[in-house]
Amino acid sequence: MTDQQTALLEELEVAAANGDIARRAETLRHVADLFIHGSGRFTDEHIDLFDDVMRRLVESVEVSARALLARQLAAVADAPRNTIRALALDDAIIVAGPVLSTSERLEDADLVCGAKAGSQAHLLAISTRSTLNSRVTDVLLERGDQQVVRGTVGNSGAAFSDFGYSTIIAKAQNDENLSMSVWCRPDIPRRVLVKLFKQSSAAVQSLFESKDPQRSRLIREAVRDASSRLMAESRSSSAIHAEALSNVQKLHTMGKLDEARLAEFAAAGDFDGTSVALSLLADLPIDLIERVFVQSRLEQLLVILKALDLTWETAKATIMLMSESSPLASDEMEQAFEAFARLQPSTAITAIRFYRLRELATSN
Repeated sequence: MTDQQTALLEELEVAAANGDIARRAETLRHVADLFIHGSGRFTDEHIDLFDDVMRRLVESVEVSARALLARQLAAVADAPRNTIRALALDDAIIVAGPVLSTSERLEDADLVCGAKAGSQAHLLAISTRSTLNSRVTDVLLERGDQQVVRGTVGNSGAAFSDFGYSTIIAKAQNDENLSMSVWCRPDIPRRVLVKLFKQSSAAVQSLFESKDPQRSRLIREAVRDASSRLMAESRSSSAIHAEALSNVQKLHTMGKLDEARLAEFAAAGDFDGTSVALSLLADLPIDLIERVFVQSRLEQLLVILKALDLTWETAKATIMLMSESSPLASDEMEQAFEAFARLQPSTAITAIRFYRLRELATSN
């Protein structure tokens, strides 16, 4: 360090003890200029000396002086750590913002501390950093408002923990823009995309498909596979399903499983009896029939019912069973009737042949 620099630092020591705020602010500008001019050439000892003086001056100057110092030091690679940390934790976002968003001298622990204590504006500044550790994003996602969460997810340099992914999925449920940001990230694990896809509305799923058709196809398959596995596990442990399977199979073997029996099951609200009956009558896997019911695939159900040449009364009872948890409005049922009436039996039969082939192919 030159004699001039040493003399200035001695002057700073005097200024730090002086009660004149204006003089302290002017002195702080001088020392900042001196540090920035010599940045890259100071030893650790010299930086510590600057840090000590700056830190004491920062505590006693006005916001405008602190904000100026923050802008000056934010991009300096060897900026004094304690001073940078104090600026980052400043209540005034005009001071903390530039440091939180760009300073390389802040450690993850500093960012976590700032994210836990800061305002939404502080969190938003942190979310714009070029890289973000999962320890930091955990706090941003948990405490942040919609803008902060969107900014964090949209940051290509952000990393996320399992907790972070769970938080993102929960917050994306009612946020189409956030859902799209998640979908567009190339690093999102497949299991997270599956959860996102399953909870999204049909409209949002269509947006996903338009953005990345190949990924959408793979995720749809994953959703179907996961649903199939869960339904299979549920059936295997259900005494009610086992009883329905036994009874309906006996009827089928005896030639007594017909439309009237199916209508009875549907009218009685017997999900297991109805699904097993449809599976046997249409020669389709029970897994497919249950997916149709559980996922309320009305168009596919209409095709199956038409292929069996059922009356509208039986078809309507089956549709009502499928939509029991969310009944169709009168106009929706009327539209279903019109679609059922227009559908040609030959077209429906061709369609369920395709269903059989597809299920066979995907099960191998």
